[in-house]
Amino acid sequence: MRLRRKEAPLVPPAGRRGPRAALAALLLAAMPAASAPAAAAAALPALDFAPHSASAHLRAGDVGGIRNATSTNWAGYAAHSTKYTSVTATWSEPSASCGSATTYASFWTGLDGYASASVEQTGTLVECSGGTAHQFAWYEMYPAAPVYFSNTLVAGDRITATVSSTSSGAFTLTLTDSTRGWSHTINQTNASLARSSAEVIAEAPSSSSGVLPLADFGTVTFSGSGVNGGTLGASGPTSITMASGSTTKASVSAISGGTSFSSTWHHA
Repeated sequence: MRLRRKEAPLVPPAGRRGPRAALAALLLAAMPAASAPAAAAAALPALDFAPHSASAHLRAGDVGGIRNATSTNWAGYAAHSTKYTSVTATWSEPSASCGSATTYASFWTGLDGYASASVEQTGTLVECSGGTAHQFAWYEMYPAAPVYFSNTLVAGDRITATVSSTSSGAFTLTLTDSTRGWSHTINQTNASLARSSAEVIAEAPSSSSGVLPLADFGTVTFSGSGVNGGTLGASGPTSITMASGSTTKASVSAISGGTSFSSTWHHA
């Protein structure tokens, strides 16, 4: 895939693909103090905003006309019955109740990932580190590494994430912070991607060691959720609960008005 950048320079995370991380570190060393958000993003560990866990970990059913499933790293809704051309949602960026442990929670919209090994996605991340919540904005064409934007993002900001595609494999990923007045549009092309699902998700990110502890984000409400130009509710989506064994980590509410639902943290 070839990236055509239309926005300000982006900062890749440290710990991914050694030469690139080393170059990023050198560039960051030369940046002024005002670039603190970019420096913090580059200091993140090797995170992935990955497809949900393998099908062996899913339990699907049909309750009240809505299919239900569990995943070790996703909580939200996924439509997966046709080819998908667009998905969008808006949320108020949550903070997190942070203890001494390092924990993470991400919020995004994307195509693919429910039944494929790729995900085309953009959204936000809350990292609890040193007892403080830090916010980041990013996009990822998984399995490529995520790319972090250097813009300021704080709890309470109004975020809209949209991913769209064409039948020829041209993808447009747009992330907008209407509170701060910034927006990024990323264009990528990959005709081999399935476009077999569309999601609005709260996630426990992963690293090479597996799914990471989920930050206590309280409750996040996704609104204006749409798929293929219609409402999320009309797409016949599957409701996904995040769980590890018998422990529920994050649950989701029913969809209200076809476009709104909440995800609530229960356990790290």
